[in-house]
Amino acid sequence: MSQLLPAIRSDVPAIAPAPPASPPEPAAFAVPAVPGAYTAVVGLGYVGLPTSLALVASGSRVIGVDIDPARLDDIRAGRADLLDIDRDRLRETLRATDPALRLTTSPSEIADADTVLVCVPTPVDRHLAPDLAALRAACAAVVAHARPGQTIVLTSTSYVGTTRELLVEPLAARGLRVGHEVWVAFAPERVDPGNDRHRQDLTPRVVGGTTPDCTARAAAALARIAPRVHRLGSPEAAEMTKLLENTFRAVNIALANEFADLCRDLRLDVTEVIDGADTKPYGFMAFQPGPGVGGHCIPCDPHYLLWQLRGQRREAPLIETAMRGIAARPGRVVERVRDLLAGSGRTLLGARVLLVGVTYKPGVADVRESPALEIIGELVRAGADVGFVDDLVASVRTPDGGTLHRLADHADREWDLVVVHTAQAGLDESWLRGQPLVLDATYRLTGLPGREVL
Repeated sequence: MSQLLPAIRSDVPAIAPAPPASPPEPAAFAVPAVPGAYTAVVGLGYVGLPTSLALVASGSRVIGVDIDPARLDDIRAGRADLLDIDRDRLRETLRATDPALRLTTSPSEIADADTVLVCVPTPVDRHLAPDLAALRAACAAVVAHARPGQTIVLTSTSYVGTTRELLVEPLAARGLRVGHEVWVAFAPERVDPGNDRHRQDLTPRVVGGTTPDCTARAAAALARIAPRVHRLGSPEAAEMTKLLENTFRAVNIALANEFADLCRDLRLDVTEVIDGADTKPYGFMAFQPGPGVGGHCIPCDPHYLLWQLRGQRREAPLIETAMRGIAARPGRVVERVRDLLAGSGRTLLGARVLLVGVTYKPGVADVRESPALEIIGELVRAGADVGFVDDLVASVRTPDGGTLHRLADHADREWDLVVVHTAQAGLDESWLRGQPLVLDATYRLTGLPGREVL
């Protein structure tokens, strides 16, 4: 959902215990039989489409709702970026004479579903404040077309209290009693794009409902696509769980980056150090350094918590420091490029610099929040002649509004320095051996003699 709605409320929600649950209904509804139930998935991006395909594989019939006709065209043409297993599922679904996945741009079809899953992106704006335009629009559509008997599950990451603000309260205003006529819960998505080891059918889910019956119904719906569902006492607890998960990753990535800098200063190989620490069977989890972090999780999700805390005049110094370190990392890459060029008697002005890989992680055709975009922008502003190569990306928009197209003849050109930003599968290291300067921002090309690291 992308249409703009009114700006984010200025009264920042407090982090507080969930309000008391509504009194139990006189006769509790039985959890419905779910194997053949209709499910509406609102938003068919990197979370919604795999979720829809997992539901179809479980035997459900799915209504996929997305207001972007171009996205639906890409899905129908099989052009969506998916894991191999999901690409096969999509192909089989599209070939079926009676497809279990119905694609539509019409939010009114939400009313046909027994279960509704909201799976839209929740980025941050340039001020690092939550950008809830898509989520507000999606939830407003769900509320407008909700009917008695539905279970509605929000999966998009947001600040604590979002589920009540955007679903529970508007549904009540419509006269629908949550926990009696409709059931509402929060169950954060746990999709790891490009990683088939963490498919939905292998990854446990957490869920917190507005009432115990809401939790039970949402858990029954999620059990179709998850190996285990862990129940929490409220939507707020589930919302905070998601913020903890990705803030934990952000803090540890920032720490790994800091250790990488320290190891270089001490002439140590940070990869060797991390591998050594990772032999400890308890109390340590390996995180890898790199040129920065991208996607709509780690660079964004902790800011939802920090934004909410600022509104309550509270501080989280550790998280704030980690996020500053993450934000500064692409600039650190550019400074390292400058230093390496200076060591060979060159400046950035007029230097020929190639980026190898621009997606935010290997194996996904996704450049959202990719550090490569900021690196390219800074290099261009400094006067460098910048090119890039990436089999998964044809062109990128730079921060200054320009467009940079993938090079087909990069191997035939002369480069002053090559930055390995994302090591896609099949990366040709033999070609890199012939380059005068290679900056390995991934720390993973251990077999490349003479490589430099951040």
